[in-house]
Amino acid sequence: MNVAERVAIVTGGGGGIGGALVARLAREGARVVVADLDADTARAVSERVNADHPGSTVSAAADVSEPARIQQLIALAESEFGPVDLYFANAGIAGAPGLDAGEQDWDVSIDVNLRAHIRAAQLLVPQWLERGEGYFVSTASAAGLLTQIGSATYAVTKHAAVAFAEWLSVTYGDRGVHVSCLCPMGVNTELLYAGKDSGDALGKAATQAVMSAGDVLEPAEVADAVLTAMEDGRFLILPHEEVLAMYRQKGSDYDRWLRGMRRYQSSLLAQT
Repeated sequence: MNVAERVAIVTGGGGGIGGALVARLAREGARVVVADLDADTARAVSERVNADHPGSTVSAAADVSEPARIQQLIALAESEFGPVDLYFANAGIAGAPGLDAGEQDWDVSIDVNLRAHIRAAQLLVPQWLERGEGYFVSTASAAGLLTQIGSATYAVTKHAAVAFAEWLSVTYGDRGVHVSCLCPMGVNTELLYAGKDSGDALGKAATQAVMSAGDVLEPAEVADAVLTAMEDGRFLILPHEEVLAMYRQKGSDYDRWLRGMRRYQSSLLAQT
């Protein structure tokens, strides 16, 4: 899909991958609602992008764990630019490491990393079916195809995000609803370093695992990969090509892969 003249919403748009997506979309001629939990970072991204592409974005503070806020984002996009064509479910949360995650940790992770995607789709897909076209981009993670050392909440919800994106594509892909799922490894964002800064051995191991598994990419590189995949109509977006080989290895011998992951985790913990 060509994104020029399209109306988009990017959640988690106040920096990192989201901020890079906003900049790239605006450069390609899209009009974008920049949504983030932090109103100041969303505004800063919007102002920076508008300086180069006047009038291309507006910003909004939004906690996507609240269904009403997603509805308000859609209403804002419609009032400022027109019906929403593209939705980037990009907001994410790392979560507490290990089994230390409590009920509230799980609730927030499920709401942000998964149910925010479901809620947005429930609001937008019926409109897209009527209009005959729309595009849903889910930011998951390589952890959604493989797993995440350290954070159970992250690994579980990212697997679920991949599964929901797959279901959307299977169910509506022949009815004009395009779906892509972004599954990167290390990207130079605050989220990457959350485990390292947690003070927990498993958290530190999680960051080290991602940083040692492949190159740490810049957000702009990931945004480029997303737009290229959308132009090609590809479902799975893998900015780190080695993830596909890892995924195939996992599927070819699950028990061997699990043994290898346990050894890998042990070696990382020995370094902390």
